[in-house]
Amino acid sequence: MRRDAWWVQPLLTFLGLSAFIGYSTWRAFMGQDFLAIQDGTNYLSPFFSPILYFHPNLSWVTDEVRNAMHDHAWLGTMPAWAPLWVSPSFLILWAPAGFRFTCYYYRGAYYKAFWGDPPNCSVGEPRDSYRGEQRFPLIFQNIHRYFFYVAAVFIFILAYDAFLGIQFSTDSSGKALAAGETQFGLGIGSLVLWGNVIFLGGYTFGCHSFRHLIGGGINLLSKTPIRSKCYECVGCLNSRHMLFAWCSLFWVGFTDAYVWMCANGTWTDYRIF
Repeated sequence: MRRDAWWVQPLLTFLGLSAFIGYSTWRAFMGQDFLAIQDGTNYLSPFFSPILYFHPNLSWVTDEVRNAMHDHAWLGTMPAWAPLWVSPSFLILWAPAGFRFTCYYYRGAYYKAFWGDPPNCSVGEPRDSYRGEQRFPLIFQNIHRYFFYVAAVFIFILAYDAFLGIQFSTDSSGKALAAGETQFGLGIGSLVLWGNVIFLGGYTFGCHSFRHLIGGGINLLSKTPIRSKCYECVGCLNSRHMLFAWCSLFWVGFTDAYVWMCANGTWTDYRIF
C-alpha cells in the first residue's frame, strides 16, 4: 500500500553492499600492493592485517617489501604447498566479514535488498510464511555474539597498525634515518589509518551484543555505577549503529584503496610533519 519511493533505500543498499563485496573479493584475489613503505611510510591495508603468512617469491615483491612483510608477518612465509593466489587477506577476512554478515543491522538491510524479505517496511513480500532465524541456515546468525569477540581483537590490531603508520624511517625532509631507527611523524595515510580505527571501533563497540554484554543480566543498572556508565556510552554508539556501519564500510574500503595507490606509486603520501 506504500505509494512513496520505498524501493530507493533497498536499491542503494544493494548497490553499496554489492560494490564493497565485489571490491574486497577482487582485492583478496589480487593479493598485492597492500603494504606502502615508500618515503619512509609503513602503511598496512586493513584488508590484509594481520599478516599471518606471506608468499616471499611473488613477482611484484621487491627485497624492501619482502623485508617489511617479514617484519609484519606473525608466522613467517607461506608453506610451499599453498597456492600463490592465497593472499594474507584470505586468512583473516573471514572474521570481520562474519561479524558484519551476522550483524543485527546488516541482516535487516540485506534481507530487504537481496532477498526481498520483505522488500521494505510495510511492503508485501513474495511469500506468506515466516520461518524466522531458528532453522537452518539462518540459525547460524546467532553466532554473531561470538564474532564480536573476534572483531574486537581486530580493532586493537588495526590500532597498532595505525601506530606504526606514524613511525617513519625518514625525517621530515625525506632523509633516511639509520637502520632500525624511526621518527614520529604524521602523513595523510596516518590520518586515514586512524580514521579507519575510529569508524570501525564505533561500529564494533556500538554492537548490540556488546551492549548486552555490558548491561545484560542486571535489573537495576543504578546499583552498578561503573557498568551503568559503560552501558550509557555503548548505548550512545548503538543509537548510531547504522551510521557507523556504513561509514566504517566505506572507510575501510577507502583505506585499502589509499594504501594500494601509495604502494604502487600512483599516489604520493603527503607528509604533514
